[in-house]
Amino acid sequence: MKEKVRMELETTYEKMRRLASENPVVVFTIKDCCMGHVVKCLLFSLGVAPTIIELDDKESGTEMHAVLHDLAATGDAHHHHEPAVFVGGEFLGGVQTLMSSHINGSLVPLLKDAGALWL
Repeated sequence: MKEKVRMELETTYEKMRRLASENPVVVFTIKDCCMGHVVKCLLFSLGVAPTIIELDDKESGTEMHAVLHDLAATGDAHHHHEPAVFVGGEFLGGVQTLMSSHINGSLVPLLKDAGALWL
């Protein structure tokens, strides 16, 4: 049983990596999440049209949630795993990382390199 769950997680992980690599910016969030709203507003205000994946709308949302939990665990344990932002196919982090990157000036170059901004 554990092997089946692990295989499903690996498949979900691969699907998420494919989504992240095929789109300049991907945001995994849940509906009505206030931090997800902040992330989307910031990206929209910069002229970025992210691909938004709402986990509670997806059949594999629970598995995606588990993958994001594992990704967030590799970084600062105090960060939440939603919303999760991928830029240029790489996991950037959550709302705190996104806001920090914006404030310190590193976000716009990342978005440009990923092809999400042309200015």
